[in-house]
Amino acid sequence: MDSVRFGRALGVGARAAAKTLVTAVDAATSPNPSAQAAKPAPRSTTPSGAATTEQRAQASATHPAQRTTQQAAQKAAQTVVQARQTGQGLVRGGKRFGEAVWTPFVKLSGVLGLELAGVFFGLFAFFGAGWAWKLRGNLHETAANHDAHVRFLVCVIMTVVFTYFLVSSFVKANRRSNRR
Repeated sequence: MDSVRFGRALGVGARAAAKTLVTAVDAATSPNPSAQAAKPAPRSTTPSGAATTEQRAQASATHPAQRTTQQAAQKAAQTVVQARQTGQGLVRGGKRFGEAVWTPFVKLSGVLGLELAGVFFGLFAFFGAGWAWKLRGNLHETAANHDAHVRFLVCVIMTVVFTYFLVSSFVKANRRSNRR
């Protein structure tokens, strides 16, 4: 993965986390809109809908205490809802940030691991080819050089196997880096 794409992914995650944090702070510091919205009106018991002076006096005497209690309860409920929404927003933002950071990192580290393994396989193949070159005079088996012939064949087989691992490792790394 190139540095530009990695930077973009990192930037997107950081912006999402910052936006979530700003939203959470705004929600925590804003006044409660439901506390000012609707105040319950006293109910009338007369059939005409007009309250008597006695009922108005009782309502005005008990209503302020009930109103402050209701407002406090509504404010507490609204604060709990805002806290839950903020927590959920932070979780979503954190998850997006983690995906934006770790997904490219995992992909990059997998490609790098395959390429590093390919280099080690290449070293083994290189040394096997060097040993096979030194023993190339023992290509044809005779009664006198049986052990040297076997060593030559082992070096050739080792070179072929590690060359295969070398090529396949770099091909897998190329495929993984091109995958989106």
